[in-house]
Amino acid sequence: MVRLENGRSRDEIADHLMEEAARDPRFVVGLDFAFSFPAGFLRKRAHRRVGTVWDEVEALGEEWLAHCPSPPFWGKPGKKKPALGDALFRATDLAAAEKTGRRPLSVFQIGGVGTVGVGSIRGMPVLKRLRKNGFSVWPFDAPGSPLVVEIWPRVFMGEVRKSDLAARRRYLEADHSDMLDSARADAVGSDDAFDSLVSALAMYRHRGEFRRLSRAEDRVTRLEGAIWRPGVVQQ
Repeated sequence: MVRLENGRSRDEIADHLMEEAARDPRFVVGLDFAFSFPAGFLRKRAHRRVGTVWDEVEALGEEWLAHCPSPPFWGKPGKKKPALGDALFRATDLAAAEKTGRRPLSVFQIGGVGTVGVGSIRGMPVLKRLRKNGFSVWPFDAPGSPLVVEIWPRVFMGEVRKSDLAARRRYLEADHSDMLDSARADAVGSDDAFDSLVSALAMYRHRGEFRRLSRAEDRVTRLEGAIWRPGVVQQ
C-alpha cells in the first residue's frame, strides 16, 4: 500500500490513471461501477458491441439522469422500480449475488439510497477515454497493459458490516497488516475509503491472476461486461 487519496474529479482521475500507466505500463485499475447495461436493454437499442453503448451514454446519459425515463430507469421522485425482475440486472450481477449472498444494485437505479446508476452512466465515458488512450478494458478487450477491470468491493470483504465504524476497525486490525497506518485510519473513518483500501489490497494479493484473464467469448458478456473477482479468469 503506497497511498489512499480522494478529491479528484472524473476527468482528473482519467488524467491521473494515464500518467500512472505511462510510468508503469503493467498498471491494473479497478473501478467500482457497472461498465455496461443488461443485454436485453442494449439489444432493443441495436447495440452489438460495448463501444457503441459508451458512445450513446456519452451523448444521452445526462438526459437520462435528468428525466429518468421509466422503464427501465427509476429512483427519482415519482419514478418507481419497474416490475422487470431479473431483466434489471446483468448476468454478472446475478452471479455475484450467488457468490456473496448479496445482489449488486441495478445500473438502472439513478436515485435513492445506494444508487449505482449515476456513477455508472458518468463513468462509462471515462472508460471510452481510457480505451482510446491505450487501456484494455476487460472483458470486452483481450487483456493487455495497462488494464481496467470492473470491481464490486463486497466481493472482497465477506460479511463485514462496512457501514459500522467499529466493524471496519475490527476487520482491518484482524486481516490487513500490510498497509500504511494513515490508510488504515482513513478506512476506519470512511466506508468509501474502506471499499477502496480493501479492494486495492485484494487486487494486489491476486495480481498474478490478471495475466491469465481472457477476452469474453459469449455475446452476453461481451455486451454486459463482468465483475472481476479472485479465482475467475474467464467469463
